[in-house]
Amino acid sequence: MIAVPARVGETGAVPPSDDASGDLPVTGSLVVPAPALSWRFSRSSGPGGQGVNTADSRVELSLAPLELRGLSDVQRQRLAERLGPRLVDGVLTVTASEHRQQLRNRAAARERMAAVLRAALAAPPAPRRRTKPTRGSQERRIAEKKRRGEIKRRRGSWD
Repeated sequence: MIAVPARVGETGAVPPSDDASGDLPVTGSLVVPAPALSWRFSRSSGPGGQGVNTADSRVELSLAPLELRGLSDVQRQRLAERLGPRLVDGVLTVTASEHRQQLRNRAAARERMAAVLRAALAAPPAPRRRTKPTRGSQERRIAEKKRRGEIKRRRGSWD
């Protein structure tokens, strides 16, 4: 009998791009290598039945973002400024405990870490350019003020 390999969906295996132990893609140009990620598992709090006391489903994912290779000086400075309050001894930690399975919590922690890094690396928005009100908007504003003033002026007379 010949063994036919099962497709990914049939075995429940995670596709390589969502692998909880592989490299973490953050942006098109930045991929965090798997050895830079540090995992820690513990028991999750809250309800969960009999398994809650035995399964280590809570996940903590740690990373030293300022030590990543391939970052420019501008990106490194941006990370330091935006993640400064969240860094403990230069290490950023995210947790996930919303799912009952450790693998799903690992995927959630990876996505959360990528989102935090993506937001911290994003370029600042362009400064607002001051604009002058159009002549039409100025005229409408003055006309409305005059109309309101006229309404209020008529309230005072009893004749």
